[in-house]
Amino acid sequence: MSSNDSISKTLIVAFSLCIVCSVVVSTAAVVLKPAQEANQSLDRKRNILSAAGMLEEGASVEEQFAQMTTRVVDLRTGKFTDEVDPASYDQRSAAKDSSMSDKLSTDEDIAKVFRREHYALVYLAEGADGDIDKIILPIHGYGLWGTLYGFIALEGDANTVAGIGFYEHKETPGLGGEVDNPRWKSLWQGKQVYKDGEMELSVIKGTVDPGANNAEYQVDGLAGATLTTRGVSNLVEFWLGENGFEPFLNNLKSGEA
Repeated sequence: MSSNDSISKTLIVAFSLCIVCSVVVSTAAVVLKPAQEANQSLDRKRNILSAAGMLEEGASVEEQFAQMTTRVVDLRTGKFTDEVDPASYDQRSAAKDSSMSDKLSTDEDIAKVFRREHYALVYLAEGADGDIDKIILPIHGYGLWGTLYGFIALEGDANTVAGIGFYEHKETPGLGGEVDNPRWKSLWQGKQVYKDGEMELSVIKGTVDPGANNAEYQVDGLAGATLTTRGVSNLVEFWLGENGFEPFLNNLKSGEA
């Protein structure tokens, strides 16, 4: 057998092996996609419940989330809308679509989100009396190394913070990554958002003085993580401000949403 025949056979075997491997990988991706999407949906529901302080470990996440009502808010009007289906709407993809979002000016874009989607998903939990008990809002904005994605939950008064949580970020472990620390997250509970109708809630550098006039509107900063602290403060200010959910929350409180 000539050396050329040997090389040809080697190439054929290698090529065939590549084809087989490609088919196996592609098939696995298709087969596993539904399971991956189900896991992502479950994780999102878990994070929503956790931010609202409603997650009971050991109990079914699906059953707990069934207490929630998912609605779509038009951020341009601050009112509920049926224009899109909440079950299939992808808010993150919409923010990248020029037909589904608006480009923000430099002055508006304090959270560095670049584009604000037209529609946002909100999650409502009702109390035994049928009134809204919790309002969970999606939030995101740039930290030190990338965008933080999470949820902030408000009590039914649409002014008192019930909790906060981030499910995706690239912040430095032990520094900006302390946004995941339960102790720091607990500092948000009971804080007030609006003062005399204006967004006042912020994350400060250092520790809040309990005796300060605005202590109920301030959260301790993250030690050694100035840029992450600033990023979290900016994204909360944006999403609870006039370009975010503030018009919706005002409409909700007045019964006009």
